[in-house]
Amino acid sequence: MAMPRYEYRCRSCGTQFELSRPMAASGDPAVCPAGHEDSVKLLSTVAVAVAGGTGSPAAAGPAPAAGGGGGCCGGGCCG
Repeated sequence: MAMPRYEYRCRSCGTQFELSRPMAASGDPAVCPAGHEDSVKLLSTVAVAVAGGTGSPAAAGPAPAAGGGGGCCGGGCCG
């Protein structure tokens, strides 16, 4: 089973590095490649590919239908 990769930055030397570890251990202290123990986990972005598509949102399927009630203005209470 593949483990997620997390990005860290060493506060001592500024090196950015990645570690594969279980989600439960994502916040555990991480030692940089130079051996420093003072690191911070970075906020990572995630890219999601659509299987069999071009990767564009349109390839994921049709957009939901517009309109239909709910909320103040959809319920007719706006002046």
